[in-house]
Amino acid sequence: GLVIDATNRDSQAIDVDRFENQALKNRAVLVRTGWDAHWRTPQYGQEAPFLTRAAAEYLVATGVALVGIDSVNIDDMNDGERPAHTVLLGARIPIAEHLCNLNKLPLSGFRFHAVPVKFRGVGTFPVRAYAVIG
Repeated sequence: GLVIDATNRDSQAIDVDRFENQALKNRAVLVRTGWDAHWRTPQYGQEAPFLTRAAAEYLVATGVALVGIDSVNIDDMNDGERPAHTVLLGARIPIAEHLCNLNKLPLSGFRFHAVPVKFRGVGTFPVRAYAVIG
């Protein structure tokens, strides 16, 4: 796994520059925005951080294994086209949203797991997400 620190940003949008010059290939890339601090508050679903289409395309081009974010949605919730979902899932790259406590992980040196419950016929489902450090 690899944590990308996006806590210091000027806008909701997280663009390509956050991912450049990182060893991304075959890694679970977890974007730490700090938005999990708003969980169970009205603010959690408002003006939340998200990835741009260009960022998603860059992640696909670099060959990431999975992309996660500690925000309500990997896409801008005001954009009905859902470009990050379309680009990542179209490349068969799983997405993990609503992550928490990414601030407790090292930037690298861990293995990320997202274990789903067993069921079929849905597009989204809960997982038990955890990291093994070391």
